[in-house]
This record gives sequence, C-alpha cells and structure tokens, in this order.
Amino acid sequence: MPPKRKHHDAGGTTARERKKLKMADARTISVQAAPTGNASTMNNQANAVGSSSAGPGPSKTVVQFDSMQGLPASIDVERFTEARAYEIDAMQKAIKTARHVTNDTHLQFSEVLCSESSTHRAWQTLPRHLRRRAASHDVRRVPVRLRDKARSEVCLTSPLVAHIDTFLQMDPHKRRLLGRPKRGKGNQITKTESFLKRQRDKSWLETHIWHAKRAKMQTMWGYRLAVTPNERAFRPSHRASMHGSILHDASYYATIELKGSQFFLRAAFERCCDPQVSEMKRYMTGGRAYETHMYKHASYPFDLLGPVTIIWQPLSPEDNFSQPQESLAQPERVKGKGKGKGKGKEKQTENPSSEIKNSSRIVWVRCHPAIFEDVFETLRASASYVLEQSKKIDPEIYAEIEIADLRGCINAFEIMGPKSSQIIKGAFSLAGSDDRKDVKKFWNALADLQTSGGLSRGTVIGFKIHDPRLKFPPKNAKPHYEDFTTPSAQSSPVFTYPSALIAQSEIWDEETRGSLKKPKYKKKDIDERRSKNLVPGTPLAPLRQDDRIPVLLVQRSVEPSPVSLSYTTQSDSTQGIHGWTLLFPAGWAMAFLSSLLYTGTRFAGQRERTKQFFEAGVCGFPNDYPLIDAYEVASNDRAEKERACWERTPPAKKPNYEKLGTKSPWRADWGVVLGLKNPPATQISSSQGQGEEELLTTQRENPSHPNAMQEDDASSSVRPWLLRGPRVSTILSNTFITPVQFLCEINQLRSKNHMEQLETTLSADDLMRSALVMVRAKMVRRGAPTDLANIYKMDDPEARKWIKTFEKGSQGATGLSEPNEIELAEIRPPQSDIIGYVTTGDVSLARGEGFAIGSIPVMQCLALRKQALRYIKVFDMLFCFAQGSVQQAFSAICIGEDKEPGWYDVPCGILGTPGLVLVGVLAPKWGRVHTLHAVWT
Repeated sequence: MPPKRKHHDAGGTTARERKKLKMADARTISVQAAPTGNASTMNNQANAVGSSSAGPGPSKTVVQFDSMQGLPASIDVERFTEARAYEIDAMQKAIKTARHVTNDTHLQFSEVLCSESSTHRAWQTLPRHLRRRAASHDVRRVPVRLRDKARSEVCLTSPLVAHIDTFLQMDPHKRRLLGRPKRGKGNQITKTESFLKRQRDKSWLETHIWHAKRAKMQTMWGYRLAVTPNERAFRPSHRASMHGSILHDASYYATIELKGSQFFLRAAFERCCDPQVSEMKRYMTGGRAYETHMYKHASYPFDLLGPVTIIWQPLSPEDNFSQPQESLAQPERVKGKGKGKGKGKEKQTENPSSEIKNSSRIVWVRCHPAIFEDVFETLRASASYVLEQSKKIDPEIYAEIEIADLRGCINAFEIMGPKSSQIIKGAFSLAGSDDRKDVKKFWNALADLQTSGGLSRGTVIGFKIHDPRLKFPPKNAKPHYEDFTTPSAQSSPVFTYPSALIAQSEIWDEETRGSLKKPKYKKKDIDERRSKNLVPGTPLAPLRQDDRIPVLLVQRSVEPSPVSLSYTTQSDSTQGIHGWTLLFPAGWAMAFLSSLLYTGTRFAGQRERTKQFFEAGVCGFPNDYPLIDAYEVASNDRAEKERACWERTPPAKKPNYEKLGTKSPWRADWGVVLGLKNPPATQISSSQGQGEEELLTTQRENPSHPNAMQEDDASSSVRPWLLRGPRVSTILSNTFITPVQFLCEINQLRSKNHMEQLETTLSADDLMRSALVMVRAKMVRRGAPTDLANIYKMDDPEARKWIKTFEKGSQGATGLSEPNEIELAEIRPPQSDIIGYVTTGDVSLARGEGFAIGSIPVMQCLALRKQALRYIKVFDMLFCFAQGSVQQAFSAICIGEDKEPGWYDVPCGILGTPGLVLVGVLAPKWGRVHTLHAVWT
C-alpha cells in the first residue's frame, strides 16, 4: 500500500509518536546541571536549605523523607531562592509553553514574533480594569508594550498565514488591524504634525483635545467646536449659570484690529454701526466695551450682519482726551489708498493742526465667525469711503489706517454666573509689578462681588497675572459679608467706575503677545518644581523668570434692553445672566482652563450657550436673526437634516403635512409672511404616498386679480429687513404711525451717523411692509411652543369666543351651548393667517413654563394693536402658535382698570405703548390650544 503523505518514511516514527514526543518535551522541566565546585561551597548551599533538599538534582529524582527528623529549623528565603532561580524560571516558562503544540512552521513563526505561549492572549494578560472588549480583535486597543504580541497572535490565528512569507497575502481588513508599519527615524512625524494634518478643512481650538474627550464635537463655522457635554448637563448647566459659574471657550470668535487716527476710525464706524445705540464718545476712552450691531456700509436699516463688540485701546494717562466737534460727514483733508483682501492698510491724511486727529488709536472688533468675512469687508469699505471723501478736500496731507486679522492671536473665555468673580479671584494671582491702586483695590474686593451685574455694563479692567499653574490646585475665594451696622473700611467693587487708567493692559502690544505665544516652562517643569516642596500641595512662589500674562476682564451681561423690561415688569420675570469675558494671549488656553475648571466650574457647549440667551429672553445669534445671511445658512442646514429625518420615519410615526395643509414645515417662509411673494404649493416628499404618482392639472389657473403679476414684479425689488435695536419700542410707540412717519424715523437715525437719506426710489409703504420685528412670548398655563412654530392671527368673532371661554373658566362656570377650550383648540386656522414664526421655543427653566422668541411683520404688529383698541374693557388680540399646523397656541390680550379672576390687571396708561399682555387657557398638543403672553422686544 503506497504511503498517504509525501516523503513518508515507513521505517520512521509516525505522526502520533512525534506528537507524543512534543507533548512530553513540553511537559519536561529542565534543571540546572549539578555544580562541580569544592566541598566548602557544597556545604554552604546544603546548610542554607537543609541536608535533605540542599543540592539540585534531576527533575525526576524523588526525595523521600522517612520522618520529620533532619529538617532545618529555619530557611533563608533569599539564599534558597537564589539557589533555585534556574528551576523557578524553568517552571514559569513550562507553564506558559505547556499547551503550545503546533507544527514546525508555526513554531518558527511564533519564535520570531511571539516569545510567550498561546495559553493567554495579549489582552488576557492585562488587569481586568484595563481590558477592553474590542482588544480581542483590534490590535490598537492593546497597550503599546503588548501590541507586537497581539499582532503575532492575529497572524497565527489567520487561516491564510502558513508561513511568514505569506503574511502579505492576508485579508486587507486584518492587515489594517495590525497597524501601519513603523517609520524609520528619518520618516517619523511628530504628534503636532499629525494633528495639523487633521485640520486641513477646519481649525482646532487650543482646548480641542480636552473638549473632544468630554463633549460631542461638530464642525461649525470652520471650527471643530463642542456642541454639548457627554454627561447629562441640561439642568445642571442652567443652575450653574443662575447660581454658580459656567465657562465657555469662545476663542473661535474673530478679532479684527484697526489702527489709525481716532477721528477717522470713529467716522468709519459711524458708516456701518447701528445708530440706535448710544454715541461712541463714552466708549472711546477704553474703559467700556461697545455692544452694537453692524450693517453693511451705509446700508442701514438693510443688510444687517450681526452683533459685534468694539473695544478701544485705553488712553494713556498723559493723553488729553477731548472729542472733536467737526462734522464727521465731511472730514478734513485726507489722502488714502487701499490694498487687496486679507490684511490691508487704508491710508488717510488729516489736518496736522488738530492734535486729536494726530492721535493714533487701536480698536478691536470682535464678531462671530459666521460673519467675519462680511464684517472685515464692511470695515474696509467704510474706511475707503472716508479716504475718498477726505481726498477730495485736501490731497496733500497723509495718514493711514491698518486693518489686521487677529484670529488665533487672542483667546477668550466666557465665565457666567454669580460665582464667576470668586472663581477668577481663586484661580489667578495678581502680579505684584502693577502699581495702580485702583486695580489692586478692585482685585482685593473682587471676591465680595456677588454678581458682576452690579458693575457698569461693559466695564473693562486690565492687569497682569502670574502663571496659574504655579497656584494649582486653586481654591475658590469666599466672599466676606460685612456688618452693615458698622461703617465699611473697604469699598465695594460695585463703586469701581470705568476709566482708561484701570483698563490699561499690555495685551494690546503685539510683541508682548508674541513673546507669550509659548510658555517658558512646560507642565513637567512646573511639576518638578512642585515635587521639591516640603509640604505637598503648597503653591509655588513666582520666580523672576516666570511668565506674567496680561489679560483683559470685560463685564458681560445677557439681558434684554431696559426699554423692553419697562413694559414687562408686571408679568415677565426675565432675569439677566451676568459674568465676565476673559481675554488673554494665545498659547495659554489649557493653563487657564485647568485652573478655572478645577474650582468646580462647569463647561458649556454651543447648546448651553444658546440656552443662556433663551433663558434671559435675548435673541441668540444666528438662530434668532431672520433675513440675514448667517441665519439662512443655518436654516438651510437644519431644514436638510430635519427633512432627511422625516423621510426616514415611517408614515404612521410622523405627521402628514400634506393633509394638514402645511406649506413650509421645515423652514420659515418669511417672504410669504411679509407678503412679498405668493405662498408656495404644498411640496412634501412622496415617501408616504405608497407609490402614488403626482398629477398635474391641464387647466391654466387665473390670477387672483388682474394686477397680480405686476405686484410680484414690484415685490421682487423690495428687500426684507429686520428692525433691531434698543429704540424699537420708541419707534413703534405710536400705534397709528404712518409709513411716511416711519420713513422719517429711519432717516433721522441715518442722519445721526452722518449718512445720506434713503433713496427716493424706495417708497415708504414698501419700507414699512418689508420690516420684521422681534417678539417674546411665554405660556400662561401649560404647553410649550417649539422651534418653527407658526404665529397666527384671529378675527373678532373667534376672539370673542375665546374671551368668553376664559371668563367662564376663571369663574368656574360651564355652559353646554358654548364651546369649551378643547373644541376651540381643535379649530385649525388656514395657512393664510400666518403672521410670523417662532425662531426659538421651549420650556423655560427660569420661568417654569413655555417660552418663545419669534418675529412678526411690523404691519401685522400695528394691525393687532389697532384691533385691540376697538374694545374698551377687553382687547381681543389673539395669536396662535402651531408646529406645522399640528401644535397650536392661542392667547388673548386684556387691558383694563377692573380686576377679574384669571386676568392680568394692567393700567390704562399702557395704551399707546408697544407692550402687550396676553393671557390664555390650557393647551394640549396636536392641534389644541397653547396660551401665551407676548411682548415686543
């Protein structure tokens, strides 16, 4: 019979015998050869372990003891271990290799890649707290020291690997798990280079890695930002902002630096800033930050860009500040030239006889990254206009304005909450080199400041601090409550008046910022110095060579304007959120973050920051700024995501917008609300139609009236715009304001900033009917409006029914003939009654009820107030909120002298003011009533 295998030796051993030999060899423990030393050495070893077990021998030698006699009284463990070191090592290796029985090829491969046995996988040798579920198949989940062993195990278990030469024939997926081959020393890339390689299409903040481990990240506005913490932080973040402290890394905000003559800088700002805000004179000393809105060059009230913060470099003590009285519309003799995009210089000339014009100033403009390009271009256009106008007067005198991009040079932390002052005082130490008494006085009293809202709005304080790592771990400063019966020896920081002296800081110097781009000492150097302290935990004493970091502390308040609050004191409990904005040079974000968060401060993402605006009743950018470019981009992205989610949902689990008659369920159609275009036909995906084909009519539809086409053409030239600013309430205080009067109000504001009158081609009617105004609304009882909820209007008969229902419900009477709240709530109004949309709506934790921020046209606002004036005792002004005609909310206005149960009592003096007090009833979901209270913002 021929042999079954090649090279079969009939006279040799069989496979079974060879396997037995391998098993026996694996189970045999090698021993150390018997020593051949002299007799004295043998006797010493024998005395160490006893006469019966002194000398080593073969592993199969059996030592028999007839009795307990002859055993030593004690054993020297160290000498015994040294004498049996070889046997112990052999025993450990035998245990590991006892089951390693494989063929010769695999044995050679394992000897090359793996020196240990296959009794335990690489991840099984780790402690249980270091094991990971994916480590059994993913080599990258194993620590680096065991990664080579894990790679060899993947190779050995692969059915494709029969020899080391066939390793390259493995499955690509398994080869990917084995990791990339190690680079040579010349080809290795650093960790910094690998991080920069991942930032090709986006930018990271300095705290990116810290946030990426603790928050959900998303690419927004060219940055990789934290959206929300991984832990449950919705309510804790609100409590921290109202009762504690919360920190948000706002270093993604762009900073633009303008350097030039003070006179022409102010003239350039007046061409693009909101004229409703107070004059810039009080902010030019540098003691306050200027919060305003920016428009495109000379386009007010059109082309709103967004909110900006303007900070002037403080005047030095020797400067004699005086405001020029010349007209900014016709500046003195100027000559200029401009350069291209990016960093540019706008050169101007000015009258050398004027000392104030020769004074060079530096201004920082901080804006949202979504509008950086537009703001930068607007500033260049405004500066160029000032140059051109001045050049016409005198082309001989020379001056310049430099516009530079400081993105990546200035970091910013927003620390909000009543304990933010104590957090800053506990985490930082004031450098002793500052000799200003006002700064030291403020710093010593900072811990006693219960809230930064007690200071003047926008107060700027500049000082230098030591490296915060020297003080780590920080301790929160505790406020000192003085006895009011005795006179206070220490003044409170509330009485600190904003001034140029207290706002001085070296952060304005470019060379100083460049020298602090990288800290002198790394963290390991600081830790090494800390380890030499005799008492652990004590702060390090600052040395002469340690860094001193200049910072700016800017008071920040998120609160409605005082004008709006004056009309809501009786019914709205809106509370502002106060804190600080900390500006410091780039390169110190992680050092500051570690110290600030160690004090117990929570960190906030984009969701938490947006909720701060919502809870304070302030419009957040860009979600609450309709009709601007940044809002359109955000609205389109949101519409795409929500539409894709709706299409993936089964028909039985989602609302049928086609049957509900909703025209625009995923985005607000402001053109239809303003009446600038016809409402579109219902365009809903046919995913819920089960294959039904859409049919087109063959009949030509007639227009609603003969001049419909002409109206559409005329409306196409009208630009919609948003009426925004602190003087909106004053402008709309007259309920019967005419379009001509409205146009005069706008022209007066333009002339305040030395801008020309609006073009005569723009009619007053088109200007007024294309304007939107923002409103705030809250639910009176139950229910909460959501984002994109529709705001409806009501006619008088339906309003009377609601008022009767409110009266009977408040008096506890019910009638069978009269409709109740549920029946009225199920009445679905037509889409033509939509007068606005809710931009942000949710349950307000501060108010304990539903709250919303939205926008309606100015014409509809005045029409509703005129409707209210037709009544004497009860003014029927009703709104309806609905999410795609599914979730609705109604409300009624009550203004009168008599008090009735369930109604708000409002003095008659509120008539003629823009404030509205709206009340309503219970509002279940899905087409039933949600009552609300609304006021103009």
